[in-house]
Amino acid sequence: MDDDRVWKFEESLWRASEERYHQRVDPDCIMALSHAPHLFAGQAAVEAVSGTPEWDSVTFGDKNVSRPEEGMIVVGYRVTAEKSGTKFIAACTSVYRRRAHDDWTVVQHAQVVPSGHDSPG
Repeated sequence: MDDDRVWKFEESLWRASEERYHQRVDPDCIMALSHAPHLFAGQAAVEAVSGTPEWDSVTFGDKNVSRPEEGMIVVGYRVTAEKSGTKFIAACTSVYRRRAHDDWTVVQHAQVVPSGHDSPG
């Protein structure tokens, strides 16, 4: 997956419906999020992000992509997401693994929310 497709994939998750999360968040995923209990694994990770808004506007900055081995992509970035007057800002990482040709899932995602900013969910 080239860098342009990586960022489209990541943005699609920020604008995702609950169904999309179930399709693209791996059953073995581990997430660190800004809301309690902060660490989520497996189905709890999918459920933890399922209730977040389908953001109207998503902007990435400080984008980094790494491919440490075949079938693995690591991204790091800053995000600003907005919907109906709600704004969310965080530094994030995600790790994708390829299950088959053009079939990628998220196996890790983390968000660090700067002091003074609210979490999305």
